[in-house]
Amino acid sequence: MPDLTIQRIQAGLRSKEFSARELTQNYLQTIAQKDGDIQAFLAVYSNQALETATRVDEIIASDGILEPLAGVPIAIKDNILIENQKATAGSKMLENYTALYDAGVIRKLKKHNAIFLGKTNLDEFAMGSSTENSAYQITKNPHDLTRVPGGSSGGSTAAVAAQMAPAALGSDTGGSIRQPAHFCGVVGLKPTYGSVSRSGLIAMASSLDQIGPITQTVADAAIVFDAISGNDPYDNTSTQEKNQNTFANLDTQKAKGMTVGLPKEYFESGSDPEVNKALEEVIQYYQSQGVVFKEISLPHTKYGLACYYIIQPAQVSSNLARFDTIRYSPVYGIDSQQHDLEKLYIHSRSLGFGQETQRRIMLGTFVLSSGYYDAYYKKAEEAREYIRDDFQKAFGEVDTILTPVAPTPAFKIGEKTQDPLSMYLSDIFSVPASLAGLPAISIPTRKQPDSLPIGFQIIGQHFHESDILNLGHLYEQV
Repeated sequence: MPDLTIQRIQAGLRSKEFSARELTQNYLQTIAQKDGDIQAFLAVYSNQALETATRVDEIIASDGILEPLAGVPIAIKDNILIENQKATAGSKMLENYTALYDAGVIRKLKKHNAIFLGKTNLDEFAMGSSTENSAYQITKNPHDLTRVPGGSSGGSTAAVAAQMAPAALGSDTGGSIRQPAHFCGVVGLKPTYGSVSRSGLIAMASSLDQIGPITQTVADAAIVFDAISGNDPYDNTSTQEKNQNTFANLDTQKAKGMTVGLPKEYFESGSDPEVNKALEEVIQYYQSQGVVFKEISLPHTKYGLACYYIIQPAQVSSNLARFDTIRYSPVYGIDSQQHDLEKLYIHSRSLGFGQETQRRIMLGTFVLSSGYYDAYYKKAEEAREYIRDDFQKAFGEVDTILTPVAPTPAFKIGEKTQDPLSMYLSDIFSVPASLAGLPAISIPTRKQPDSLPIGFQIIGQHFHESDILNLGHLYEQV
């Protein structure tokens, strides 16, 4: 049963073409066959997945009502808590931590009777653009095992791209769903900040983190988004609005009447020629469908990356202060009786955190320190407001905005690990939407034989996920 979409799975379950248990066994077998090379999963929940599948089959046999995600196997990024399962966040610091409760999105998926296949690999604490910073393994791009899948949601994205799962959840702080979706040729949606609960997401940068779906199609992304979005009493930043029902409201005719902005700053940044060519073809297709394009300007975009790499490390420094190896999970090889408290912290955090995590903690601590807060963090937050204002002005003229996702296709494993700035530049096109809290989606362009996947990004107004999903759905009709 290769390459099944959520819609196809639901139709097959309802028609009894296959059972939920047969479907789940198929995906578990695919994981066993493929994941030794790709290394997308940190843990596979074979027994629990089959138990849930059996329960779904019983509901079907009794002609019960199937929720939209009932019986659908889903992979979960390992910074999202599932009760009684380990949650490592890709770090040795949490190697032994077992979650005591379900994340908000997990509670909602359990109500749907979704099937959890397991936890996927990520850059440590979601800090990275390649999934090379995991403390456990390096995930490979299914299209070329010598290349990265992107990050930090590389494990989830690789699992969907390799057909080891029809859908997955990731988290996106500065592009961590969209950039790997671009690298791996799948759909990745970062919802509006606040539209999906962050409760039970291991915090990295709290004003930026957002959980979202990774799927084969735009319609599937809409199905998952509808299931996980909405208010959560355990997250006071989550929206009070009702779910948008984006899947039920998918309408290509509405997309054909849109005006789409092309920000000149995004197309003057020296992207790879293959990326530029792919985007030109996307624009030509949309124009053939009656979509109107208009050049716009987002003048403060050039400050986005610098702004992000001040705000994000500062919030990292604050959020990761709680991980001291005394709470949550001890680090192997450290005897707490041999050190006073200060030496224990220094020793354990030096061993427990990886190089990239330590780099960002130190940078964040510096910009928050006395005498530097106003010069760096405050200035970055002021710049963030200018970026938000740019988008707000642009949306006075256009319905959505189309841009590249990243400057290049997937790069080689090890190519950028010694040059952090080069790695950070992978997020140059995805960071501004995150800073503004806007919804954005990465959609794969039509792939040429023997070429690497390339995606394009559509950015929408706050809580207008339906606009970007409609426009993306139109592109998939070819």
